[in-house]
Amino acid sequence: MRVIGIDPGYAIVGCGILEYNGSVFRTLEYGAITTPAGMEFTARLQIIYDQTTELLTTFHPEAMAVEKLYFNTNTTTAIDVAQARGVILLAAKQQGIPVYEYTPSQVKQAVVGYGKAEKRQVIEMTQKILSLKTTPKPDDVADALAIAVCHAHTGPSPLERLLLHGRPRG
Repeated sequence: MRVIGIDPGYAIVGCGILEYNGSVFRTLEYGAITTPAGMEFTARLQIIYDQTTELLTTFHPEAMAVEKLYFNTNTTTAIDVAQARGVILLAAKQQGIPVYEYTPSQVKQAVVGYGKAEKRQVIEMTQKILSLKTTPKPDDVADALAIAVCHAHTGPSPLERLLLHGRPRG
């Protein structure tokens, strides 16, 4: 299974693409889509959409795993992140890639084995699981890889994917 993990944002979108076969991971690519702070917001959304689409057409993932959004105290920031998340989901839909959403506690549980793990623990375990020589930076990238690992460990089985979405893509 090939999965892209996304940690949505509008300044930094963390991305990680993994292949998972049985219990073996292969990291294909990871990094961040970044947009300049002073740029018009709709132009930032266009960059996020275009670069997400490019990743999807380059790597052809079978699934996109995205962190669910939660509103904290800053609703303006949350609304902007939700808009960025929307263009990411649109890119997946237009490429015919099913989207799966995971809460931060689901990601922590799948990666560390404890739903209230600290961010540092999630990053360290992600690095170990994927046999990465260095810690992915910025944290958004490590989060995206952790979301992809979560999907690989807890997402639907191949049979469930077939029943939900039809023939597997090759």
